[in-house]
Amino acid sequence: MTETTGREQQVLDRIERIRRRKPRVREERITMAHGSGGKATQTLIEAIFLDAFRNPLLEPLEDAAALRLDGTRVALTTDSYVVSPLFFPGGDIGDLAVNGTVNDLSVAGARPLYLSAGFILEEGFPVEDLTRVVASMRDAAAAAGVQIVTGDTKVVQKGKADGCYINTAGVGLLERDVTLGIANARPDDAVIVSGPIGDHGITIMLARGELDIEADLESDTAPLNTLVAGLLDAVPGTRALRDATRGGVATILNEIAKAADVGVQVSEDAIPVRTEVRGAAELLGIDPMYVACEGRLVAVVPGADADRAVAALRAHPLGEQAAVIGQVTAEQPGIVQLKTAFGGTRIVDLLVGDPLPRIC
Repeated sequence: MTETTGREQQVLDRIERIRRRKPRVREERITMAHGSGGKATQTLIEAIFLDAFRNPLLEPLEDAAALRLDGTRVALTTDSYVVSPLFFPGGDIGDLAVNGTVNDLSVAGARPLYLSAGFILEEGFPVEDLTRVVASMRDAAAAAGVQIVTGDTKVVQKGKADGCYINTAGVGLLERDVTLGIANARPDDAVIVSGPIGDHGITIMLARGELDIEADLESDTAPLNTLVAGLLDAVPGTRALRDATRGGVATILNEIAKAADVGVQVSEDAIPVRTEVRGAAELLGIDPMYVACEGRLVAVVPGADADRAVAALRAHPLGEQAAVIGQVTAEQPGIVQLKTAFGGTRIVDLLVGDPLPRIC
């Protein structure tokens, strides 16, 4: 174990003091950082929304709420999509909305069944583009085995939106006798990712055409329900699942460390990142650990089940490059540490802002 220096201990002590403070939004107005999935988002959720709506079903702050209706266990989730541009290599706002909602239900351990679709359209938005988005949603729903059963449409004046925003809700059945949650993580558990990270976020950034960077990349947007089903069949003792969207893998690891009051140690060399993603991220000055995915998950499983979990993931087309990237520890609870490729160790904290806004 690497010995902690005096300076590093000061940083750890400061993080611990900050972690124990009651969240408070210091800004007078909402900023783009509040939608990043990082520190600002977490503070906004805990200080404003959780404080106002607090109840036992909301407090776990998982991707979906687990409900019991007349003896039947169901999962309920909601999400909104404001990605820019609307169309990008590998997908568009339509299939992104379906897949993202399906994935939030899936990582809760549910079998996704029904979705809603609410559209906020800007005056002047091309009907041809709307038709294309809706067709994409139809095809994505069919591929995931879900139905879009209700919806809503609103139109705002030209200049009051950005073409098209989509809001969804999803309902699924909790048929398995499992309770997944990041607070379940325990020391010696293994941390696994289902494949290369950062594809979606970097693809969106390059698709905006604001940078003179070319790369052969596509979004990884995909439904994870069958991948999750295979994992849970093989490892019913899986502790937690999260799809690595806003804030990327780094944010999920920090959420695990905080919720379970554990440490998390990961190895940079073990984290799968495509060469194109790594190269573009370096040019942009972005750490791929913070870049969003839309078809990847992070799993926490008992250490003894790690090999079985990886094998189950690799048996699925979406998990062929699944890998164990680290472990949960009892040391330095609330802290995520990364062993770098050079043999050093650094703390992986939550970002305050977002280097890639509006990626979903």
